[in-house]
Amino acid sequence: MVLADDQPLVRAALEMVITETADVEVVGEAGDGAEAVRLAAELRPDVVVMDIRMPGTDGIEATRLVTAAGGPTRVVVLTTFDEDEHVYAALRAGASGFLVKDMALDDILAAVRVVAAGDALIAPSVTRRLIGAFAGHRPTAPVPAVPGPAGRRLEAITDREREILTLVGRGLSNTEIAAELVLSIATVKTYMTRLLAKLDARDRVQLVILAYEAGLVSVPG
Repeated sequence: MVLADDQPLVRAALEMVITETADVEVVGEAGDGAEAVRLAAELRPDVVVMDIRMPGTDGIEATRLVTAAGGPTRVVVLTTFDEDEHVYAALRAGASGFLVKDMALDDILAAVRVVAAGDALIAPSVTRRLIGAFAGHRPTAPVPAVPGPAGRRLEAITDREREILTLVGRGLSNTEIAAELVLSIATVKTYMTRLLAKLDARDRVQLVILAYEAGLVSVPG
């Protein structure tokens, strides 16, 4: 893991906990986005924990550069939830989720493991808060799910897949979707795999964003 944060105390606190963890290792630290991009290319870590507000190249641009490089590195955004209005943009740039700076360090480590394993970090409850808080400047009414890049991508999916994508966009977990549609969890997982492939989405986070942009879900009022 690479830690990218312009606050040395934040990096030190994380590293202190990580040194006592057998399965997670800090291989590099960066104080700005440009250094984070360089270390990601050079060290190819599983995860970069990326602050958003950094001098020079900020975390959003750094995230875009790291994910666009096509390497194995996944990015987890580090932010102060109540203040930072750029998390939505960071997720669109390719981040696999976000952490909140006042989370317990053990929870941050658990989240890093989730992302390193190839999953998205955003929990259903946080997804709903994310859309409401960081996309709140958009209209509260749904955007028609027709013309536009997002709408055209949805032409490839079935009605059932669209229904499941809508529930993903609303922040429901696989278990909740299975209960809502009276399906088995295994069936929901199969649909999720198909959606990721058909929509060329990297993870659940990108499916949430696509559902929002295509007008399948609206921002809470």
